[in-house]
Formats: sequence, C-alpha cells, structure tokens
Amino acid sequence: MIRRLAIAFWMMVCFQTAVAQEKADDKILGMYVHLGWSYHHPYAARTWSLDDWRNYLGGLRQLGYNSILIWPMLETMPEPLTTGDRRQLEKTKAIIDLAHRDFAMKAFVVLCPNIRAKNELAAKYTFENRPVYGVDEYIDPGDPEQLGKLVAWRQTLMEQLRECDGIFMIDSDPGGYPNSTNIEFAYLMAAHRRMLDRLRPGIEIYYWAWTGWESYGRFHATGNFKMGQQAEIQDALSLIGRQRMDPWGIATHWLGYGAQIDSLMQDRVLAYNYGAIEGEPSFPYTNYGPGAYDAGKNKGRRGVFGNAQTHCIQLPNTFAFSRGALGLPAEKADYITFADQLIEGAGTAIVAGWEALQGADIGRMKAAEKELARFQKVKLKPGKLSGLIFGDPERFVTDLIAQLRMTASLFTLREVLAKNADVRSAATTAAFAAFIAAADGWQQRHGYKSYWHWPAMTETLKSFPSAHLQPFLTDKPWWERGEGATAAERTANAYEMVQSYTPRLLEAMKATLTDLRTK
Repeated sequence: MIRRLAIAFWMMVCFQTAVAQEKADDKILGMYVHLGWSYHHPYAARTWSLDDWRNYLGGLRQLGYNSILIWPMLETMPEPLTTGDRRQLEKTKAIIDLAHRDFAMKAFVVLCPNIRAKNELAAKYTFENRPVYGVDEYIDPGDPEQLGKLVAWRQTLMEQLRECDGIFMIDSDPGGYPNSTNIEFAYLMAAHRRMLDRLRPGIEIYYWAWTGWESYGRFHATGNFKMGQQAEIQDALSLIGRQRMDPWGIATHWLGYGAQIDSLMQDRVLAYNYGAIEGEPSFPYTNYGPGAYDAGKNKGRRGVFGNAQTHCIQLPNTFAFSRGALGLPAEKADYITFADQLIEGAGTAIVAGWEALQGADIGRMKAAEKELARFQKVKLKPGKLSGLIFGDPERFVTDLIAQLRMTASLFTLREVLAKNADVRSAATTAAFAAFIAAADGWQQRHGYKSYWHWPAMTETLKSFPSAHLQPFLTDKPWWERGEGATAAERTANAYEMVQSYTPRLLEAMKATLTDLRTK
C-alpha cells in the first residue's frame, strides 16, 4: 500500500512538472551564457567544448529552460580572422545547431551596438585569452561610412550564425558614444535589421534596454555614470518602432523599465532580470536565496531571461530562477532534491554548504565543510542533472569546500579584529594570512581576474592602514577609477584595469601582510 502511494505521489509530481514545462514553453525561459571573461575551465564559458555545451544545455532543458543567449565576442574578432577565431565561429554555429536539434531550444546571440576590434592588436591574442576591453574601438553611429563598414564586417561574421533565432542589441556596456542620441541608436538598430534580413528573413532583433543609450553617451562624454530615465527608454522605443523593425522586441529588467513598458507594448516585452542569478563581472561565489526565485516570477508577455557568469557553481539560483518562472515551489526540500540530482546522496550536505555561505556563522561553515569532506573519500555518483556540473562531482564538491574555507577564514579574521585592535599582533597576522591563503587558493582554481565585490571583505580590509590596499577601498565605482587627461581616457583606463583587479588585490593583501610582519 505504501509503495503504491509513493508511486502515485511521484507520478503526480512528474505530471505537475510536465504541465508547468508545457506552459513555460509557450513563453521564453532563457539563460544568458556570457563568454566575456577569460579564466579557467570549466568556470569560464569561453573555455567550454561542444560536449560541455551539450551537458549544460541538457541540464538546463531538464530544469525547464527553453532558450539560451550567447555573447560570441564577435566585436573582438579581427579582420582578417585568426585561425582560432574561425574555430570559435564554427563552434558557435554548432552550439546553435545543438540547441535547436537536440534540445528544441531557441538560441539568440548578443551583438554590442558599435564596437569592432583593433585588428592588429586583437590578432595578437588567441580567442580564449583575448581581453574584453582594450582590443576594441568605438564607432561613431553618426558616421554613415564607418557604420556601413562595421555592419558589413558583422554580416560576414554572422553568416555562420544565420540560423540563430535572433540577436540582442544592448544600449550600453560595451558600446555607446560621447553624447550620441536616440535617433542615432534607432538608425544603428535599423542598419542591423537590414543586415539580418539579408542573412535570413525572420531573425528577431531585441533592443536590450539596460541603462539607456543617451545616458551611456553622457557617461562616455563625462566619465560619470547615471542610469537613464523611463522617458529616455520610451523615446528610443518610439524611434525604433518607426524603422520597420519586425520581427523585434524589447528585453529589459522587470523592476527597472520592464513593467511600465509591458503595459504599453504588451507582447513585445521580454523581462531580462540581469544579475538576479549572478552579477557580472563577479568573483566566482555561489549565491543562494529568494531573489532569483522572485526574479523568475517577474515575467514579461514574452517570458523571462536570467544570466550567470560562472555557471558550474551558480546552480542553486539557476534552479530557483526556473522554479519561479514555472510557478513551482523552491523550498529547502526542493533544493535538496535538486542537489541530489547533481550528485546522488549528497543533496543534504550540498544544500548545507550553500546555506552556510550566505551567512557569517563560522561554526556552521566548518560543519558544512566537514560533512562535504566525507564525500571526497568515496566514489561519487553523478545524478541525472550532472550535466550542470559537467559530469565532475569531485570538482564540484572541492569547489564548494574551497568557498567555505575562504568565507570562514574571512569571518574568523573579523572576529579576531573585533577582540584585538592591534593589527600587528600574532593572532591578527595569523588570521589575515589564513584568509589570504584561502582566497588565493580558490582564485588559483578558477583563475578569474576581474572585479571582486564582497562588502564583508572590503570592510575588514579597511582595518589595515596600508597604502597597498587603499586603491581598492575607495567608495568610487570601479568604472570611475581610471586615469587620463580626458573622460574617454579615464574610462578606457578603468575598463582595462578592472581586468586584472583580483590578482592585484591579492598581491596588495600579501604586501600588507609582509609589512605587518616586518615593521
């Protein structure tokens, strides 16, 4: 009798999930896979093989995702193409085909509005190691000749990607031009619309409304950033709508511009709740909390998109986002079931680790680490969703332990500082050294180099009077920390410098520790 009830309950759960997914397929539930940052495999999507993509897409599809968005970094590819760039274009084409053929998923591509490579400089790098910033140049959208050359080169690049379902054109980073107007942006969008029609009629184009084109033009002109207002976005939409853009839509954050635009434009709006799963650029660190679930629920008429940067560790929020979009619960038991489908039998320990990372309880972190360490001593069995961890449960467990050690060591340092104001004491320097070692060890595993935003760490480092650390402790946002005689030079310098932020911060910590021990 009990067995029959259990089977009946399981069938009911499967039926509810199938119904929810069938309804979801009527609308977009998508994940953005950002190839921008160059770091180690499998943390950076830029390093994924086609088999990695097959694993990841298979896992996403089982969670209910039916669309992907890829930034293939066409803007950094020089003319003529290097051998590596040709291979990357071929792989991106294969990813699009894979999504369509094996998973019945839509596949979209990001194009930045007015960026192209500095050919000689970009050609010096492999695709895998090429930086995001510093190898590109900004084209004046008000210059018809330059814009024409840009679009013609993009058409050549997009020829292999012509089977994509659409492109997303962002109104800001990376892109923009000093004091450029919405009229110029509408013209730029229309030029891309005509280019897509030449490739294959029916390719959609989405205006990705993030900060506002004119607001970002003011940033390029002054070096000071401020988000655009609703009226600015509406003005751009009005101008774009007059350009014979169909098929087109707008993708924008639901809690920013989205809800108001949805009430006016209705079936064109796709909620793009950027940063709800994971921010970008973002030091690799697993997020777990209700925000991603709520963001999944906030959908436009066409559906909802989320994004992650380090997809192989950012799984609880990936799960929660889809559950919110599908109208399914995301209670602790649901997370445990999900984690068991990553690694069989490890769900409770994994969720305990995810939960511990979000707080400041050192004992809880150490207990979670101890429990996870048991799984390093046995043969782990991948679950049915192990594609999301690329079939490598040992790496996944080790990654979670590394994050717990780093976090516990930071909060241990905070406790020591609270009890002992002398930053040169043996207890303080020992705790500081332990944190540096743990943070450096985790960074060496994933190799990420860009911006590291961790308020608890920043506040702790302010306790150390060190000239080495001061550049990292300013209240200015990183994009306003550049040097140069003009706003353009300062902005360009800030964007180039942020690409080495994390290694420079770790070196500053090590230099500070050396000073504390020698003075």
